[in-house]
Amino acid sequence: MRTHAQAVVIGGGVIGCSILYHLAKLGWSDVVLLERSELTSGSTWHAAANIHGLHDSTNISRIQHYTMNLYNALEAETGQSCGVFQPGSLYLAQTEAREHQLRLQAAKAKFYGMNFHEVSRDEAERLHPLVNFDGIRCIMYEPDGGNVDPSGVTNAYAIGARQRGAEIHRFTPVTATLPQPDGTWIVETPNGNIHTEWVINAAGLWGREVAALAGITLPLLPTEHQYFVTETIPEIAAMDRRLPSVADRDGEYYLRQEGQGLLVGAYEKDVRFWAEEGTPQGFGHELFADDLERIEDNMMRAIDRVPVVGEAGIKRVINGPMIWSPDSNVLYGPHPELTHYFCCNGIIPGFSQSGGMGLMAAQWIINGESDYDMFAWDVARFGTWADAKFTKARVGDQYAKRFSIHFPNEERAAGRPVRVRPAYQMQMDMGAVFGLNYGWEHPLWFADQPGVKDTNGFTRQNWFEPVGREARMLRQTAGIIDISNFAKYFATGPGAADWLNAVFANTMPKAVGRSCLTPLIGVRGGIAGDFTVTRLAEDEFMIIGGGMSERYHSRFWKEVPLPAGTTFESRTDTMCGFNVAGPQSRALLARLTNADLSSEAFPFMRSQRITVAGVDVIALRVSFTGDLGWELHCDQADQLRLYAALLEAGRAVEAGPVGSRALMSLRIEKGYGSWSREYSPEYWPQEVGLDRLIKLDKEFLNKASYLKIKDNAPREMLSLIEVQEVTDADATGGEPIFLTDGTPVGRVTSGTYGYSVGKSLALGYLKHVAPGTPVDVMILGKPHRGVVLAEPPFDPAGTKLRA
Repeated sequence: MRTHAQAVVIGGGVIGCSILYHLAKLGWSDVVLLERSELTSGSTWHAAANIHGLHDSTNISRIQHYTMNLYNALEAETGQSCGVFQPGSLYLAQTEAREHQLRLQAAKAKFYGMNFHEVSRDEAERLHPLVNFDGIRCIMYEPDGGNVDPSGVTNAYAIGARQRGAEIHRFTPVTATLPQPDGTWIVETPNGNIHTEWVINAAGLWGREVAALAGITLPLLPTEHQYFVTETIPEIAAMDRRLPSVADRDGEYYLRQEGQGLLVGAYEKDVRFWAEEGTPQGFGHELFADDLERIEDNMMRAIDRVPVVGEAGIKRVINGPMIWSPDSNVLYGPHPELTHYFCCNGIIPGFSQSGGMGLMAAQWIINGESDYDMFAWDVARFGTWADAKFTKARVGDQYAKRFSIHFPNEERAAGRPVRVRPAYQMQMDMGAVFGLNYGWEHPLWFADQPGVKDTNGFTRQNWFEPVGREARMLRQTAGIIDISNFAKYFATGPGAADWLNAVFANTMPKAVGRSCLTPLIGVRGGIAGDFTVTRLAEDEFMIIGGGMSERYHSRFWKEVPLPAGTTFESRTDTMCGFNVAGPQSRALLARLTNADLSSEAFPFMRSQRITVAGVDVIALRVSFTGDLGWELHCDQADQLRLYAALLEAGRAVEAGPVGSRALMSLRIEKGYGSWSREYSPEYWPQEVGLDRLIKLDKEFLNKASYLKIKDNAPREMLSLIEVQEVTDADATGGEPIFLTDGTPVGRVTSGTYGYSVGKSLALGYLKHVAPGTPVDVMILGKPHRGVVLAEPPFDPAGTKLRA
């Protein structure tokens, strides 16, 4: 066994072997995989191994599409059969909401050149004559859907990796992972130790245990999962072709051909957790006792849809463990608190995602960043607040709702609240409906009375009109928005200005009391973040960014060493904030402070330490609403007192509380982008209009990467579209955009109704489409005519912001 390696992969399941293969394929041949038992031990060997290409997330769809196309090429390359069966998959919609979901996925498939389209009932019956299609509103067909052989795929990756020089050692458990002062690792095993640049935790059911070796905790929990295979079905035995699989997610089961029978699996409501205190070290190819009564309701729905299931005997039952994260997405990427430690844990649809997951991991490890923005998978999306209680509640909810539609703007209640601010109960009593942002509860909108909950769907829901009242109130008078979930950092000390200039692309404010907007440049020159930086004193700066990305951005802060005597710390947990915005915001605040708020004394993009209602605050003359406004940041202990005073003063000008859904509408009316929607490492600064904020007369993080792409013509541009053919739905993000002749030209990143301008709006990226051009936005998967706007419909000159 080698004593040195560029990377050590821990775990010989399908994901570990895929990562090893892709590392070798991208040029790292000095890599090793360590498996405690045989390859495929754990969850891999007993997986149903279905493959499908479409997902609600565009980038995950692209990853799954890559994976599906990889398997046949992998067979040809290695000579190892992957057991690929691709008779296609039929997707059934029993409800209107499911039809909306499938039609939107079909529109995305058309945009990305994927094979997924609607078929008639007659065609569906020809494809699968055993299915009863009564009550089905819509049928989609994915010709490339099917399943693979778990062992075959895993071994094909292993063979491909070995052919490129990688080593695989079975029966080699890892007993320690020891970080070294230079950022490398010693991986200890009974068969010898390996000194490596990177440790990759792909340990499947043992991901928690391997993480603990490095001193970290991952929010993961296993459950039992069952499927069964029938005896031979005569109708199938008589066929000369393989039947397509059936995705009847409204029925909460999955079904495909297995041999000459059928395989039927279910995600039942009666969830059974397993190994809550840790996966047994001796577990490998064992299964649990059959418990088909638990999935009886799901089985009966499968029998109603495919009657031969009820006539066939059961050949075998598989009841094995799966390990889940709190949102059922993989925990992925370099661990933010460790150096060169990559996580890839909690994978559920592993055989649909293994190839793309391995490729993105290899890109990230070798190049420092993956080609696609994978924040939806990033391990940094959870913090220590995602404890065992939260994880168990969320995993149970995710399992039981595995086939439930996750609607746009949907906020699931399981495991909440986790983290609350002092004003939480007061806001609840006022009728606030809350969302979750990096563990924090924050008001989405305010109902007329306490206890109201969101309804969910693809069309406008019960919050549409209340959010409209909030947005119009702010535009007409003023509104008070809780922005406590924004990330807040302080850089202090003699080297603070130099350090911030070395991190951010814009030049930091030179004068006390001034603020600037600045991008953070990613490894490949894209937008890794956007921040507001304020100079509070000669040696003190306040930095404000996106709250949900705080742990993600912590990776970047480490890239530039702090000068001696300088500190950088997050105060998100100990500070709160409100945005008071709207034409009467100055009058509202004047009732509570003696500070001069005139434009002459307090101009736009300036800051002051002032007292508001007896509370010391850092006041910034800025607002994400695009209207006149101030951000007020205070100690968390003062939040309730400040909030009560702002609300009381607001009554005099007919102002009140405003939630984040209204803020979404207001910022899109102004054409403002938001990180993880409009801004991500995939997009170049010149494509989002942030290149004007980059100053090349200084050095900053990843400047060399930016210089490589700065003169490139934009591939596409961030644009605002007015959807003129308005129905009962607005764009929400992810909808493809076509020219009226059917040419694909872009996709929506954020969408909403602009209440104060009376327009349905979609913000997104377009490929060289001039203002005034008519386009079709695929809302609900159907074309809705719109036009590209030359400027934002609200205050395009920015006069209100500076009033």
